[in-house]
Amino acid sequence: MLRGMRKASSNWLGKTIMAVVMGVLIVSFGIWGIADIFRGFGQSTVAKIGRTEISLNEFRQIYTDRLQQISRQFGRPLTPDQARAFGLDRQVLQQTIAEAALDEEARRLGLGQSDEQIRQVIMNDPNFKGVGGNFDANRFQAVIRNFGYTEQRYVAEQRKVSLRRQLTGTIGAGIEPPKAMIDVLTRFQNEQRSIEFVRLDAAQAGTIDAPSPEALAAYFEDHKVQFRAPEYRKIAFVVISPEEIGKWSEVSDEDAKKLFEQRKDRLGTPEKRKIQQLVFPNAAEAQAARERLVGGMSFEDLGKERGLTASDVDLGLVTKSALDAAVGDAAFALPAGEISQPIQGALGTSIVKVDKIEPGVEADYAKLAGDIKREIATERARVKVADLRDKMEDERGGGSSVIDAAQKLGLTAVTIDAVDRSGRGPNGQPVANIPQGLDVVSQAFNTDVGVDNDAISFKGGYVWYDVLAITPSRDRSLDEVRDQVEARWRQDQIATKLKAKATEMVQKLEAGGKLADEAAAIGAKVETATGFKRDDSPASVPGTVVAAAFRTAKDAVAQTPVSGGSEVIVFRVTDIVEPPVDAASEAVKKLKDSLDRALTEEQVASYVNKLETDIGTTINQAAFAQVTGANQ
Repeated sequence: MLRGMRKASSNWLGKTIMAVVMGVLIVSFGIWGIADIFRGFGQSTVAKIGRTEISLNEFRQIYTDRLQQISRQFGRPLTPDQARAFGLDRQVLQQTIAEAALDEEARRLGLGQSDEQIRQVIMNDPNFKGVGGNFDANRFQAVIRNFGYTEQRYVAEQRKVSLRRQLTGTIGAGIEPPKAMIDVLTRFQNEQRSIEFVRLDAAQAGTIDAPSPEALAAYFEDHKVQFRAPEYRKIAFVVISPEEIGKWSEVSDEDAKKLFEQRKDRLGTPEKRKIQQLVFPNAAEAQAARERLVGGMSFEDLGKERGLTASDVDLGLVTKSALDAAVGDAAFALPAGEISQPIQGALGTSIVKVDKIEPGVEADYAKLAGDIKREIATERARVKVADLRDKMEDERGGGSSVIDAAQKLGLTAVTIDAVDRSGRGPNGQPVANIPQGLDVVSQAFNTDVGVDNDAISFKGGYVWYDVLAITPSRDRSLDEVRDQVEARWRQDQIATKLKAKATEMVQKLEAGGKLADEAAAIGAKVETATGFKRDDSPASVPGTVVAAAFRTAKDAVAQTPVSGGSEVIVFRVTDIVEPPVDAASEAVKKLKDSLDRALTEEQVASYVNKLETDIGTTINQAAFAQVTGANQ
């Protein structure tokens, strides 16, 4: 729709019509009270913290970015319903409000961060380093674009993050966990238990006769919602990304070698030398000191006379470029073990000694050719992606569907006849032709047929999509799902029988029976698991059994279902060991570090909560529901 409006207003007639339309809209805003848009906190604001407003569009961007990140981690799209079930919507809102509260406090305290400091933070980020290990501007642009950032927005966000760290770092400084807490948690983590157990599965449940038609029909009616057909959507999409377009094998060796030669010095490993250095105010003092060093005095001892520490004298392993130009030339011309003549540098007269030489390694084209070709291909593909993006937007602005636009541009559109919110087809299996990490399904379930949807950012490129048809959710008939219903009914029957048999076995054991005798009576065998901790995963012991064992007293008997009730395990705790606490052990040190972080996070959370209360926080629940899909 927005593309159509822009296209319509490109001539004088369109501009006249659009002016009239906008005038009517502005008047209607005033009549119906929608002027909140211009006055402050209103329908376009999700939350307000002090003077800071979190707009609906801003929160939508943050929430969408977070959903996409988690979808990439899961390897499949996360639907709005799933996100709300996980509480992700509330978590993102709380995090956004907390960050805004810290921003307000940083502004109140007058905290700041220079452009140069932010520049250094970004340039030192390993995510933005190229093949040679240096900051790569093209990689920087590609990475932030893949996450939906412009350079201006990313720099502004990093500035905010830096100021927040100033505040939270001060609040959490110096926190130490009590010794009693460390001791209790160490014993809790390192306590060991041993059990003997018996598995009861379908073999112990006995014969399950087929259900009568009446019993199956009754069971289906009671569990009808479990067999309901979900809503399906028919969608079409086209992907334009460097990964899709760029094929590194298409880059010639000639082009790759040209770039290799340009970067050869940076791609190789430079020579490094372990150097000791002393700096003097003039050449005479330097020469006198050199004579003492040649006579057997060490750099460290001479440094102590001058009030210097060992670290002030010993520069460590350094490259030539890390030194003053004159000092570097002299130091890298010396043989190992020799003391230089006085060297006039920018900061004074130096004397250096080379203790160790690590030869440099020249870059090998054969080893780096693949990376270089991929980099060239990706850069070429970015240019083509930008060109295709503009052409695709023009086609969409002209009213073309995704399929028609793709055909005109020589691209391949993917059509999925039916997919549910979880990304599965009518056969219950995940749809195979959706690229991993692409959340086009969840996006498609937030729109409708005939809507001109905005493109999705994906792997440095874009995805356009259309919803072609919607098949509403419906109740299935018993005939459609008879096999599934009978299988579920059988599982429930097995679970019921196993629970009864396990309960009977536990009662006999509590009355003095032996586990070996009870196991033999039902044709099962006794297994054991020894010396496991709470977080361990002993072979052949499900996690639910481990958890249950730590809730059970020594020599006591218990049961726990596993595999959805299709298997029940009866066990006895045979031993409990509480090891002593060794404060010097690595495990205890790691625990202390973990507690330090947890206590710091708790302290910071309390501080932020107090800020939010003092500053004043208001949430627009209707706008929040609109963004997260809770009102659909």
